Amino acid sequence: MGINSIVEQAMQDGYLTPSMEAEVGRICGTAAELSVEEYLALDQLMGALLTGEVVAVPRKQFINVMEELVLSDAITCVAEIEQTSDTSLDVGDIAAYALNRLPPLYATTEEGANYQRQRARQELQTLIQEQVKEAINRYLDRPEFFPERQAINPKNNSNMANQLSSLLKDYAPGYEKDSNFF
Repeated sequence: MGINSIVEQAMQDGYLTPSMEAEVGRICGTAAELSVEEYLALDQLMGALLTGEVVAVPRKQFINVMEELVLSDAITCVAEIEQTSDTSLDVGDIAAYALNRLPPLYATTEEGANYQRQRARQELQTLIQEQVKEAINRYLDRPEFFPERQAINPKNNSNMANQLSSLLKDYAPGYEKDSNFF
């Protein structure tokens, strides 16, 4: 989808979704030069955003608490494995596998998120741990096919700390605020 069609869609719908915004950013970031029509479309979009004719939808108006819980457990398990072996694990792959096998726990308020966290710790902690361990086992047993596959948002963070920090920023925005670990 090009800039012109994204702007046209945003003008028609009255809102700019996070995926539309990301695509415009990707196009602008990778294009050597934009056409005059693309600049005009971006100018039109900017004007519509400023006047309120188009509203930018916030990235997240809700959170899936299960993502935080799975990431926390996966980070702990992966760190233990990587400290005791030469194996390198991808926390994102492991978390995605586990999350696909666990119920989502969405919340729109901090109170709701706290409730979901408490509920999950009481009712789902064992299931979360089992799914993370299964994800790690599957990851370690996976064949090396499709080596050319690329991450959804490829980032040049090769060390574990940067990879974890990036994942936490995406999935648990307030997780690192009081930590100087990374």
